[in-house]
Amino acid sequence: MGNPDLRKVLVTGAGTGFGYEAAMRLAERGFDVIAAVEIWAQVQTLKWHAAERGVKLRVEKLDVTDDGDRRKALGWGVEILVNNAGVGEGGSTVDIPASNIRHQFEVNVTGPLLLTQGIAKQMVKRGTGRIVWVSSREGLNVNPFTGVYAASKHAVEAIAETMAYELQEYNVEVATVNPGPFLTGFNDRMFQTWESWQDDPSQRLFDYSELAFPRAQFDPEAVYRTLTAVAAGEVNRFRNLEPASMLDETKHLQQVPWERTVTDGLGTRHPAIQHSYEMQPETPVSD
Repeated sequence: MGNPDLRKVLVTGAGTGFGYEAAMRLAERGFDVIAAVEIWAQVQTLKWHAAERGVKLRVEKLDVTDDGDRRKALGWGVEILVNNAGVGEGGSTVDIPASNIRHQFEVNVTGPLLLTQGIAKQMVKRGTGRIVWVSSREGLNVNPFTGVYAASKHAVEAIAETMAYELQEYNVEVATVNPGPFLTGFNDRMFQTWESWQDDPSQRLFDYSELAFPRAQFDPEAVYRTLTAVAAGEVNRFRNLEPASMLDETKHLQQVPWERTVTDGLGTRHPAIQHSYEMQPETPVSD
């Protein structure tokens, strides 16, 4: 297991979803939690929620893309960093506008890495620390219309795996948590981002008003448990995919590109594309 003496945790993107619940549960376990949110408007709301739940949280405004916010975080004495902040940009790889592509990578890759650089060096000086990257199953596989998001999570996978090698001699633990399709609203919001695109709709290959996230989604409880346990040092695996029921499928799909030919299915719609036309938003996995 990980170092049990690490107690001060910074969770980014703690205003909603996985980060919110992990911050609450770590605080319930007695960790000294700094719950970071992107904008000032989220600060007081999260404080109210913590009070309602009866937990003590330190809430800070931390936009990972803001250099000033990142510098401020270096004064917090972070021992465990949970890189959870992220956004999802939906749409075809040949349709998404440039500014949206850049924003996807700034929030999911560049900002968190720059934040981690400073905190990791503090951990090295102390001779101990833990860094948890909230990646995605999309960092290992892909789905239609999530390619740019998946690309950012593939980048996170590369960074986390390399960082684990680089920091092991300094006693800094590195792990990933890889959620699959969970019903938190994140996946469905990803398929609405096209509404804000500054482009010429007539040039798009697809009508995004007709599409939805192409998979049924699971109850997020499994990720809440796993992310909390990994951050707390109770799980020793580097990669932690949820739900566990998708592990074999995930490994199989990693092999598919080795077998695919460039002419496979030419002239026909891929079944996964068709699923996006047939699926309704917020479809839960049936029991």
